[in-house]
Amino acid sequence: MTANLASLLMDHPFADDEDLLHTLERSVTAGDARAEARAVAAGIAAAGVAPGQAVALQLPNSTGAVTAMVGIWLAGCVFVPVNPRSPEQEVARVLGVTGAAAELTASGLRRLDGDRTYAEGTGFVLWTSGTTGAPKAILHRHDAYVELLDRVLGSLRPPGDAPHRPTPNLIPVSLALNAGIYNTLFGLRAGAAIVIMERFETATFAELVRRFAIRSTVLPPAAITMLNDDQAVTDLAPLRYVRSITAPLSPLQARRFTDKFGAFVLNGYGQAELGEVIGWTAGDARSHPDAGGIGRLYVRPPNRAAGYAGGEDLDDRVDADGFVDTGDLARVDAEGFVWIEGRAGDVINRGGNKVFPDDVEEVLRLVPEVDDAAVVGVPDDRLGEVPVAFVTGAPVGASALAAVCREHLAPYKVPVAFHHVDALPRNDAGKLLRRELAGQHRGGDDAEGE
Repeated sequence: MTANLASLLMDHPFADDEDLLHTLERSVTAGDARAEARAVAAGIAAAGVAPGQAVALQLPNSTGAVTAMVGIWLAGCVFVPVNPRSPEQEVARVLGVTGAAAELTASGLRRLDGDRTYAEGTGFVLWTSGTTGAPKAILHRHDAYVELLDRVLGSLRPPGDAPHRPTPNLIPVSLALNAGIYNTLFGLRAGAAIVIMERFETATFAELVRRFAIRSTVLPPAAITMLNDDQAVTDLAPLRYVRSITAPLSPLQARRFTDKFGAFVLNGYGQAELGEVIGWTAGDARSHPDAGGIGRLYVRPPNRAAGYAGGEDLDDRVDADGFVDTGDLARVDAEGFVWIEGRAGDVINRGGNKVFPDDVEEVLRLVPEVDDAAVVGVPDDRLGEVPVAFVTGAPVGASALAAVCREHLAPYKVPVAFHHVDALPRNDAGKLLRRELAGQHRGGDDAEGE
């Protein structure tokens, strides 16, 4: 029988009377969660949606979002997550690209005109981050995703490890995003309870960690920075490990987090098309070297997405030996650890000298007044490209920012201009949209680099 991700809830080891899904305000037993999923599946069938057709789900983070996702799979349909904060135009694009036959929102199930039928075994659609262009819809199969979950779980369970009930899995990101879906399914596959944050707030995160005795969780870099900066949050016990997800994390912020809360930050790497292909263990975080040359990262995972819903060819990124071009830059040290250095398209070529934006951004964040920073390349008649910086936070003079950069960086890495902005453009996963910043630079009159 073909695998179905619905089994992760329907066959979960918790008894019907045990609390399985939690938010800050309520808990739902395993029995009630299974009943809710069955009711969603019955409603989809009653609306005339056939197995293999797509059902879009647009709900805020809640226990109901989890049971609705499972209900779509119970009905034999393809799950299409839609961010509830998306504007109408974006929602319409998602529904059109996926050919959804129905949409499930807080108002109920709405039948749509879409009649696309997907290949047997297709489980759900995930979206690329859109950092380098319009997001693409990726098709994931049930069986391949179960294999991914088991592959990662297997690396965390030593051979001969005695069975035990895991601590709850805390989900601090949107259930419409890859990270939210993956970590929810990961927790269910591990036999854990699921704790859902309706939205990320530092005080709420600290309360849930304490209440449910969370020892490990995932956090995007933006959330790690928020916790670092919140003076009211001083203790996250018993938290011991945080896996950084969705975007590269500044080493500076990782050190700040460990120093403040005594919790190790574990790095991982994956893409929506591939799943997680590289990940640190707790032992890796305690002791690691820092060396190696930088190059383009190619990976060959056991499974990858079935393709894109929009018809784009995923195989264009695969070489003759089956390695997938991730589009990222990385280095591998003598111990075999992989260090992500950023997107290949983000590197700035300043007259033949390579400038990695992350290096400059980390220095700018050393300035107390700077909350966040981004560096992008802009065209230059003489050098081809030059770096320009955008910072948020309290106003600080461009000359002072340039001085800090000159203190820590080679002259060619110092930005030629500094712009103060209210906020940096990021997608829902917290990834920086550098392409939106380059157009904001209208000259280098704020400060000159060397």
